[in-house]
Amino acid sequence: MELKEKISILPLEPGVYRFLDSSGTIIYIGKAKSLRKRVQQYFVPTERLNTKTRVLVSKIADVQHTVVENEQDALLLENNLIKQYQPKYNILLKDGKSYPWICIKNEPFPRIFLTRRFVRDGSLYFGPYSSVQHAHNLLDLINSLYRLRTCKLALNNEAIAQGKFKPCLNIHIRKCYGPCIGEISQDEYNKQISSIREILKGNAGELIKEYRRAMKEHAANLEFEQAQEYKEKMELLQNHYSKSLVVHPSITNTDVFSIVFEKGNAFGNFFRLNGGCIIQALNLHFKLNIEEEKEAVLTRFMQEIYQIADAQGQHRTEEILVPFLPDNLSMGRNIHIPLKGDKLSLLELSTKNAKAFMFQKMKQEEIKDPEEGKNRALTALKEALQMERLPLHIECFDNSNTQGTNPVAACVVFKNGKPSKKDYRHFNIKTVVGANDYASMYEVVHRRYSRLLEEGGDIPQLILIDGGRGQLHFAYDALRNLGLLWDRPGCPSHPRAKEIGHIEVISIAERLEEIMLPGDPVPMFMDKNSPALKLLMHLRDEAHRFGITHHRSKRTRNQITSRLLQIKGIGEATQQKLLQHFKSLKRLQAAPVEEIEEIVGKKMAQIVVKGLGSL
Repeated sequence: MELKEKISILPLEPGVYRFLDSSGTIIYIGKAKSLRKRVQQYFVPTERLNTKTRVLVSKIADVQHTVVENEQDALLLENNLIKQYQPKYNILLKDGKSYPWICIKNEPFPRIFLTRRFVRDGSLYFGPYSSVQHAHNLLDLINSLYRLRTCKLALNNEAIAQGKFKPCLNIHIRKCYGPCIGEISQDEYNKQISSIREILKGNAGELIKEYRRAMKEHAANLEFEQAQEYKEKMELLQNHYSKSLVVHPSITNTDVFSIVFEKGNAFGNFFRLNGGCIIQALNLHFKLNIEEEKEAVLTRFMQEIYQIADAQGQHRTEEILVPFLPDNLSMGRNIHIPLKGDKLSLLELSTKNAKAFMFQKMKQEEIKDPEEGKNRALTALKEALQMERLPLHIECFDNSNTQGTNPVAACVVFKNGKPSKKDYRHFNIKTVVGANDYASMYEVVHRRYSRLLEEGGDIPQLILIDGGRGQLHFAYDALRNLGLLWDRPGCPSHPRAKEIGHIEVISIAERLEEIMLPGDPVPMFMDKNSPALKLLMHLRDEAHRFGITHHRSKRTRNQITSRLLQIKGIGEATQQKLLQHFKSLKRLQAAPVEEIEEIVGKKMAQIVVKGLGSL
């Protein structure tokens, strides 16, 4: 696949992209709020790019990507990978700084401070924070709520009892409780630390409620400055970043494997973490020629990864996270399935990347072989609806009206998974008065298939109704009364019914994309990335577009017709000529007299112009 085609199917989610040259070396790593939009910006006409970027783009032979949860995680992962691979075109752009942590020091009467060094001495670290300002604001908040020591004195109970320390300025201005002079016990001090630890973990719900109560109380007493102070503290806590999944100190020397399956194919994602950072990410695709157990496929995936690692002289990790256990546990001492916490979140992120890789591969196959993509969608739809036959012929109905006026309906036809526009049909509602979508749906479906039955036309295997359960019920009744649902209990049979075979009728609701089947009170939900659902949505959207176009055209014609017929002296023939030529009343009113004369003659043109002026 060409590079530009590969870029066109990148996901729109946040993540990190990697440009590779013809030798497979990573030459640039970048982050993106939307991967596809950001990468496409490199491939604009060269005059829009500066000289350095043009040189970079000229050397790009391939692009890889990793999806993450948000922009902050993209920023952190970009930093990690740049340090790992040192790409040529990133070196001058990055300062190599690490991201800051908030540390609760492992010592008597712990200090809390900001650091960029992660030291394994039993201290607690929270972060990292992609915004240094946010980390400082959080520390300021903690210092405004609690009186903590900031000094580096080596405090111990013996030295405090002997009075070796003197009170500092912070004690005098009531910013520190004075543990150095015995003003607070270690237990009381540690109660503050426990509360701060909960805030840093994100468990600040009760504190937020207290701030909100205080804010409202001060506002009610017209103490707006104090109310604003509590409001700012509350917002700081609410906006506190969650722990990053991309960098987390509690997860070290760990491999993460995830794998998803789709129609004889397996798509795997692999993460390697070292020092709490993702330092390697890789996707692999397996073609399953025979039916294999998922545990065996996962084992094969792990073997492939470790063969690469062994060839590069990399050490095996201490821990391996998997979605289910492989059938061979000899590849690691500690292979397990995470059930909660940060490790489960990492596994979910890996699974998300495996799915993104799967959808990218499927799109690549559709570009190479469009027919294969359509067949995959039809097969998926057949399996999802448990149909007897492949739905090679599908028809979809949609109603349109404006507050009950100009009611119309549309029928679009898909054959072999693609639109058959010569078979599209418009319907003007004839028997229904007002805005009655249910009765209109009955009329249109009955008219459509009674005519096809009479003329010997092809009947679809699947009929899709754009609407809810009510529209589906009336469409079902129309088909039942025509004898097309002969294989349902108690339904009449048309003479051609057995020749036509089983017909499935369903509806799709727009709000949640839920699929409804007759007689089933529980809607069916398909995966939003399922090719079957995408095909049904394409049908629904096409029917809506086709119906709206006809409805607008009819409404415009009715408006100009009703206005023209108010002019004395204009008959049906004149009105029809004007309508065919000018299409709308606005264009007719703006037209010069000479143009109107060419259509209806000089005398009639004067009547039209005079009449339009009096409307």
